[in-house]
Amino acid sequence: MSKTMKDRQFRPVAVPDVELGGFWGKWQDAVCQSTAETLLDRCVEAGMVRAIDVSQPSPGIVIPIQPWGGTTQMFWDSDLGKSIETIAYSLYRRPNPDLEARADRIIDMYEKLQDKDGYLNAWFQRVQPDHRWKNLRDHHELYCAGHLIEAAVAYYQATGKRKLLDIMCRFADYMITVFGHGEGQIPGYCGHEEIELALVKLARVTGEKKYLDLSKFFIDERGTEPHFFTEEARRDGRDPANFIQKTYEYGQAHQPVREQKKVVGHAVRAMYLYSGMADIATEYKDDSLTAALEALWDDLTTKQMYITGGIGPAASNEGFTDYYDLPNDTAYAETCASVGLVFWASRMLGRGPDRRYADVMEQALYNGALPGLAIDGKAFFYDNPLESAGKHHRWKWHHCPCCPPNIARLVTSIGSYMYAVAEDEVAVHLYGESTARMKLADGTRVELRQMTNYPWEGAVAFTAKPERPARFALSLRIPEWAKGASLSVNGARLDLSASVIDGYARIEREWADGDRIELDLPLELRPQYANPKVRQDAGRVALMRGPLVYCVEATDNGEDLNAIVLPRNLPAAGTTVLEDLNGAVAIDLAVEREDAQNWGKPLYRDEPAGRRPHKARFVPYHLWDNRAPGEMLVWMQVDR
Repeated sequence: MSKTMKDRQFRPVAVPDVELGGFWGKWQDAVCQSTAETLLDRCVEAGMVRAIDVSQPSPGIVIPIQPWGGTTQMFWDSDLGKSIETIAYSLYRRPNPDLEARADRIIDMYEKLQDKDGYLNAWFQRVQPDHRWKNLRDHHELYCAGHLIEAAVAYYQATGKRKLLDIMCRFADYMITVFGHGEGQIPGYCGHEEIELALVKLARVTGEKKYLDLSKFFIDERGTEPHFFTEEARRDGRDPANFIQKTYEYGQAHQPVREQKKVVGHAVRAMYLYSGMADIATEYKDDSLTAALEALWDDLTTKQMYITGGIGPAASNEGFTDYYDLPNDTAYAETCASVGLVFWASRMLGRGPDRRYADVMEQALYNGALPGLAIDGKAFFYDNPLESAGKHHRWKWHHCPCCPPNIARLVTSIGSYMYAVAEDEVAVHLYGESTARMKLADGTRVELRQMTNYPWEGAVAFTAKPERPARFALSLRIPEWAKGASLSVNGARLDLSASVIDGYARIEREWADGDRIELDLPLELRPQYANPKVRQDAGRVALMRGPLVYCVEATDNGEDLNAIVLPRNLPAAGTTVLEDLNGAVAIDLAVEREDAQNWGKPLYRDEPAGRRPHKARFVPYHLWDNRAPGEMLVWMQVDR
């Protein structure tokens, strides 16, 4: 990409400026009807609201201190923050005065809880005030602040109410005095990254560069020597080596960020860090950060990512292990980690449209993050295996309930990931029935309406409605998988080979009200094979159609799913619309099945099992476990 192209700065369209219908509209309705209120109810049941209510006695330690020196109760502010953020987005789509009033009361409690200097954290104000700023490595103070900042920005954008935004601006202003290299300041950063990307959101909504500068400080300091976490532990009288993970790789603090080349440690922390880095790279046009991020991106997507866009195979560190270590039945692949990958990919698009980021954003969104939410909006996955013996199901809540509000806030804000705007260019990263309102640098307001039944069908039509004729570029992603894609403007077909830059068809012209763009993305069923170094997928194949990974479930195919064998050359597939799964398109395929009934009693024998013809039904992976419980499988045997 030329320097001129890279110097562009694309910023996401604000959530309230995109209205969703179709596929994502249904998911947003589920959140509006069920999830937003469910999240708040369960936060109340857990004691989170009482914990910030200064009119009641402090609840003390509700969840015991764990061997790592803290408790998930320390994270309660983050759970409330993400829940308020979800509520904010849901209110824009579907006004709910009762739910808004409940959120307002919580915000009032935070206003009363806040110290005069601006500090705000329920745990360190009401349970362990003597531990404030003592253990940034483990105790999540800045992480919690970050999620409350994001909630404040969302609530302000969706409702126009500034109270929480003003509260968090006061806290951020206080942080500016606390952190730095001046006398009496803390030269540190949070063990669990999040504040970095939140401060960028705060800067963008307030126009205050000082918040960008603080975010950049946290990023620049991370991993430098003398190591802050080591010095902090010594000052606090702790043994720097005596912590549960034993390595600063866990929080990506083992090296300065610009020197990091391998994705390591806790998956969610890594994604939040890289998201913040990408934002700062965009805002400061920092090529050194971009170069580091590009190396990390390649490391993740070519050696450490599931076909679903799931990341972090291990439960032990909720994160990364070795290259090509991608077990299916024990895959951790935390919902929050895929949500974080969507965040990171979106921000990598800040310096210009590039298919390698947007394709993975879509892959992780549909297949890595979305499974975390049931279609009724009331149950959740924390971890997302690619194979199940029938015992893995969504749950109502969790002792560390980070994933439910994370997937809910992503679903309700998805419009801001679909569209981005630069001075004289509009980029469309994701496809879905929607209407977006944008403003170009010269002040021209543009409405772009997208009409499609994507991802079930590949036809996408746009109608442009600028308030006056205006010259700008419209860039549309052509997914790598969309072989034979076609594009036309007002009925005139465009030569994609001449207009595609970094995987986007860039159409620069003067646009007038009513101009129509038609894009066709063929949704062919395609087999996917893993790199031979991924030992767990040897001799197996997965199926994708468009952006969706498919799987088989026992409810359609009976038990013993590993007995299903796909032919090397796929036969013609039939499709069926499943109304009980949000109108999803299922795939029906003629396959074979190993016949265990005639095997007999031996555990082993010198002849393989015979096979019989079978008709297998495949459903989108993100919808599994929404019907009768049972086995599930993504990677199938393939006939060699």
